[in-house]
Amino acid sequence: MKTVLITGCSSGYGLETARHFHEQGWNVIATMRRPRADLLPTSDRARVVALDVTKPESIARAIEESGPIDVLVNNAGIGLVGAVEATPMSTVREIFETNTLGVIAMTQAVLPQFRARRSGVVVNVTSSVTLVPMPLAAVYTASKMAIEGFTASLAFELAAFGLKAKLVEPGYCPNTRLAQNGADRLQGLIPEAYEAFAAPIFEAFATPKETTTEADVAAQIWQAATGDTDRLRHPAGADAVALAESASGFFG
Repeated sequence: MKTVLITGCSSGYGLETARHFHEQGWNVIATMRRPRADLLPTSDRARVVALDVTKPESIARAIEESGPIDVLVNNAGIGLVGAVEATPMSTVREIFETNTLGVIAMTQAVLPQFRARRSGVVVNVTSSVTLVPMPLAAVYTASKMAIEGFTASLAFELAAFGLKAKLVEPGYCPNTRLAQNGADRLQGLIPEAYEAFAAPIFEAFATPKETTTEADVAAQIWQAATGDTDRLRHPAGADAVALAESASGFFG
């Protein structure tokens, strides 16, 4: 029986993905900063493990506690919307610590066991902001674009050992806590000079033509982790698929 370790499982994509893999008969290691065992089915195939991807000691403990795993899903992330001019560098560093450096650190932590067994898949969850430029998302986009490049290059290294690296690119999902976290950090990030520019953008966010669901993302993570295709990028959600198709140079 195979085992998946998923980061950021307290809500949203991570929680739905944990439930999806469990329904498929896998062992699931659902990690979160503040563990809540009640979020998952009571089962000997579902475990909740404490993990903060920004802390090396927390990563080391979680990997040791989890034992051998077959798939790593790097899902933990922080959202952000705001003007670059108004974004404190402390906030920029916070975003990169989780969205970028946390992904790299988790990947480094599992690769020794993957390489030794010559078996394993790393699935990194980014965002549809990497498919086309979007306003007021420069810092968030930068943190996710870094993982796009990281994963594309990593895939070559891993292929030498029979391993895989994949990307899942979710569209806009208003229901997730990621969006709520982004709203919390918005305070002070839209200066008066930017208000006229930002107003129609936020109006469009409030009434999107197409959106993504947590189930869309979980399904694409499953496909990326278990499918036999060598495809690197997996857009998730109707809006993300449409963006990927319009950015044909990116989608492959």
